[in-house]
Amino acid sequence: MKQFTNSILCLFLLIISCTSSAQKIEDNRFVSHIVDLQKQTLKLYYQNEDSINFGNFKTLKQELLNKDQELVFAMNGGMYLKDGSPQGLFIENGITTKQIDTTKEAYGNFYLQPNGIFYLTKDNKGFVSKTTDFKFNSNITFATQSGPMLVIDGEIHPVFVKGSKNLHIRNGVGILPNGTLLFAMSKDLITLYDFAEFFKSLGCQNALYLDGFVSRTYLPKKKWKQLDGNFGVIIGETKNLN
Repeated sequence: MKQFTNSILCLFLLIISCTSSAQKIEDNRFVSHIVDLQKQTLKLYYQNEDSINFGNFKTLKQELLNKDQELVFAMNGGMYLKDGSPQGLFIENGITTKQIDTTKEAYGNFYLQPNGIFYLTKDNKGFVSKTTDFKFNSNITFATQSGPMLVIDGEIHPVFVKGSKNLHIRNGVGILPNGTLLFAMSKDLITLYDFAEFFKSLGCQNALYLDGFVSRTYLPKKKWKQLDGNFGVIIGETKNLN
């Protein structure tokens, strides 16, 4: 009887835990999206076959439709230079098209140390690591570098200040405890501290800031369809139409 009672208690706690997590992920301050790479298809996009930048989700969406694919979700995927090229490492389909940026002292959020890298592997796993911890290997299919890190080994970036007056729209990515990917963009202006706290509260051991005021998200299932913008790397989830 005691064993049965303990089992019921564990099940109850599990349900409560899952419900709580779901409520937090649906925090109305953010547009959020979870990707399970074992079930969903996620890639990084930058240019079309003619080496022309996609620039925004509208262009990418049309390109995918021409290939009988539907854009399910999209988010700008890291900072970029004036010509739209990635600021830092970019790997696409296993090919490194932009080398890693190891500069440690320079102006801007990208260089607020530690910065980091979000990458995907052939065995359908996603990772966020500090740039200094990143190791090249043939298993990596896609990667984008940005900064700063939001959450580092379960802790909020030490430079962030709670109650800061530095407010922007922000977007980022974190790895949830079960290995799924959490993408989020604030609907309104927010501090880096509060943004990082959102990822930490959901159990992300590591999370990466992708960008600020240029941030856009395309997520029709949540009635969020920002197709405008002009940026570099795009993170996109797709599904086949046929």
